[in-house]
Amino acid sequence: MKINSLSGYLKKQFGTKVYKLSLSAGCTCPTRDGTISYGGCIFCSEGGSGDFASSFDSIEVQIEKAKQKVESKFPKKIPDEDRKYIAYFQSFTSTYGNEERLMKLFETACSLKEIAAVSIGTRPDCISDKMLSFLSKLNRKKPVWIELGLQTIHQKSADFIKRGYCLPQFEKTYYALKKENLTVIVHLILGLPGETENQMLESVKYLASLSPVLDGIKLQLLQVLEGTELAQIYKTSPFKIFTMEEYANLLVKCLKLLPQQTVVHRITGDGPKRILIEPKWCGNKKAVLNYLTRFIDSY
Repeated sequence: MKINSLSGYLKKQFGTKVYKLSLSAGCTCPTRDGTISYGGCIFCSEGGSGDFASSFDSIEVQIEKAKQKVESKFPKKIPDEDRKYIAYFQSFTSTYGNEERLMKLFETACSLKEIAAVSIGTRPDCISDKMLSFLSKLNRKKPVWIELGLQTIHQKSADFIKRGYCLPQFEKTYYALKKENLTVIVHLILGLPGETENQMLESVKYLASLSPVLDGIKLQLLQVLEGTELAQIYKTSPFKIFTMEEYANLLVKCLKLLPQQTVVHRITGDGPKRILIEPKWCGNKKAVLNYLTRFIDSY
């Protein structure tokens, strides 16, 4: 089965290999600071889903540190001055807080020669009209990607994970972003406790039916990480965890539902191995990706 992979998309769009630089905008979330609730979503680690992001130094320093982490991945034939990166503001909710400060961060990252695009992880309820207008203008200089953590379309599951907003809010923000020609990438979690396979597929079908067509999707295998509320729940009331084969079979069903235009940014999880409780098999990222890729290719 052929999918519209991120690596292929990037090479086609930018003409070269491109790597993401995981950065922090120094933000928190409305589900952590008491605006909506405290503690964050139940699956979210202390790093706010940005466990591989650089610490909150100046944005220039963060970028240099992050570049060093991916330096060895570049083909040697590509000289340093020709290497391209995506500035990925990954941790927590990167449009939540002092907007003037955040806009300056995004503008600075965008202005750097080696940055090909800016990707911003956030929530649908944390993009003001002012921020939307700014992002639209920035998008005219270099591509701006907005990553929205939807996780599921089912309200019962959303309440369980303490997401803190409803599906109509997602829809409102999605259409507002697309109206401004911004690239939108949506995160879904596969394996949420209590969800059936059909419910997970319904979330994918929903995204596949969006118009304008969804630009990108991240399919995230649920991971139970030490220090999260989800870990506490799992230890007292264990729930089903996918085997690698079960997950591979579900993944193929999900991918078959997507429009060809939708870029697949992720097919599994990428949490830190040191705090991974379950599924233990996903701790070897390279082996898992090789297995899943071969499995997908066999269809």
